[in-house]
Amino acid sequence: MTPAAVSTTNSAQSIRRADWENLGPAGHPFLNGDFFAILERHQTAGPACGWQARHWLAGDGEQGLLGIVPSYVKTNSHGDFIRDWSWASAYQQLGKNYYPKLLSGLPHTPAAGPRFLLGNAGNSGALRDHLIATIKDWVTSNRLSSWHVALPTAGEVDVLAGHGLLVSHDVQFHWHDRNYGDFAGFLGAFPAEKRRKVKAERRRIAESGLRIEVRHGNEIDAAEWPALHQLYASTFDKYGNYAAFSAACLAELAATLGRRMVLFIAREGDTPVAISICFRSADTLYGRYWGTSSSQHSLHFELCFYQGINYCLQEGLSTFEPGAGGEHKVARGFEPTIVRSCHWIEDPRMRQLLGQYLERQHPAILAYAEEAASHLPIRKTA
Repeated sequence: MTPAAVSTTNSAQSIRRADWENLGPAGHPFLNGDFFAILERHQTAGPACGWQARHWLAGDGEQGLLGIVPSYVKTNSHGDFIRDWSWASAYQQLGKNYYPKLLSGLPHTPAAGPRFLLGNAGNSGALRDHLIATIKDWVTSNRLSSWHVALPTAGEVDVLAGHGLLVSHDVQFHWHDRNYGDFAGFLGAFPAEKRRKVKAERRRIAESGLRIEVRHGNEIDAAEWPALHQLYASTFDKYGNYAAFSAACLAELAATLGRRMVLFIAREGDTPVAISICFRSADTLYGRYWGTSSSQHSLHFELCFYQGINYCLQEGLSTFEPGAGGEHKVARGFEPTIVRSCHWIEDPRMRQLLGQYLERQHPAILAYAEEAASHLPIRKTA
């Protein structure tokens, strides 16, 4: 069989909507053309932020587009969640250039999922192999330091490792519905002391006078976004970081994704004082951004964790991924989960050194996840 022709485009919008829908998972909030196109249009994933789109396309001319690998040439490591800052420093110390690098993944979104969008193609294995080989050759010929595939599926990790990519490990904290039924059933799986702690945190909010709203993207008027965005941006300002999403970008995402965006908003009277911005698929809620102008105790736990869990239980979602990091999530019933990324390092010597580093790091990450799991409040019989 003749290999499919591989090409690239520097705009997600240039790919037909029908191709995104045919090749990506149905109803996914991130793996669709609208998400990428909106982020690129608003420079959230644009050259001004160090992201230059280079999406890989595979097609044969007869059947049309057979595969998409959403990718970006990066001039920094902001917003890609592969934790390679120290790698860039090592390159610099050795007089080598780490940037630009190629990243296949979701901008500003640490959610695992397929990175090779191949639909239901019968020859998807061969097509994926062809794409991997082509991308590696392109990295070499264009003198990039590396190609990174951020948080792919387990099956993709195995394939990429077979092509010589290094595998790194990290820990996220995910909630899973263990047939709890409702929030009371979820708390019923906690020992009494930990159950009382969660109830106390929720009671503080219930008695604070704040009003909690649950709204979807299509239920938010565009005029509301400047105030909501200010809350989101305040978190980044507090820690001296850059808020990548503008109010206009969030407003367009909300209007376009509709029910695939979920907002938990705390109001004092009519004024919003805290917000948690989430996204959802048919089975998973993804927590992404939080911000507040209030000092109310436990408000972060309520909006970022408890409201999300309750939403999942009411909507029949089986998983809640509240974002990267956060050991404090364990005490609220979020289980440590190993996630992986894959890395093609062009320089053979650097590939060897980084491979040795990742091999040494791997047992420590597994031990950390195991230790964190030992502190889960959910009884083993649950």
